[in-house]
Amino acid sequence: MVQSINTKALITLATVLRHPSLLVPSVSVAHISQLNYTALYSTGVRAVVFDKDNTLTAPYENVVHPAADRGLKDAVKVFGTNKVAILSNSAGTTSDDLDFADATAIETSLGIAVIRHAEKKPGGLQEVLRHFAMEDPAELCMVGDRLLTDVVFGNLHGMLTVHTLPLCQGPENTKDNWTAKWLRPMENGLLYGRGGRLLRNQRLTHKLWAGEETLSLVLKEEEEPTSSA
Repeated sequence: MVQSINTKALITLATVLRHPSLLVPSVSVAHISQLNYTALYSTGVRAVVFDKDNTLTAPYENVVHPAADRGLKDAVKVFGTNKVAILSNSAGTTSDDLDFADATAIETSLGIAVIRHAEKKPGGLQEVLRHFAMEDPAELCMVGDRLLTDVVFGNLHGMLTVHTLPLCQGPENTKDNWTAKWLRPMENGLLYGRGGRLLRNQRLTHKLWAGEETLSLVLKEEEEPTSSA
């Protein structure tokens, strides 16, 4: 599937230029299996929204990437299947997945819902809240590999945001869409490259979570989460 132009992201870019802190995630990890979902639940977050391509799977594949497998299982174990879902800018959209065939195939393969929505990230808040039957965006955690879509979407609405590095790089990443290939290195260079510390110091406060100094949401390598909701 080829993604159509994300007009919402283009419109939001002006807001990001005025408020660059919107690009800064609450937490940064290499992949979703580094998150401590038990700790995340303890903050008061009650649902987790994952981007799909390069966050859960290789681009346009319907099999969980090995690096993300434990993380997805942990998220479902802690939050429950009905409180974990995918928000993709291709599958589940009314513009690129007209009959939702791709969304249905992903749900069958991955075992979690794909949220149907008309507006692409960083739009689509009401459809996400409606999917989970929730009212407060602060109780949502948005997890994804793109700053201008996933992280900005979450930060615009007060969610707890988690940024991951892309699961696939080089030859493994040939199916990635052209906008991601072009913009992601620029995004990551801005946040993690030379001078990125100044931007990271602008991290937004979250309504429910006081920060890593108070409660770490990142697993130590030897830790294995055991609790569930």
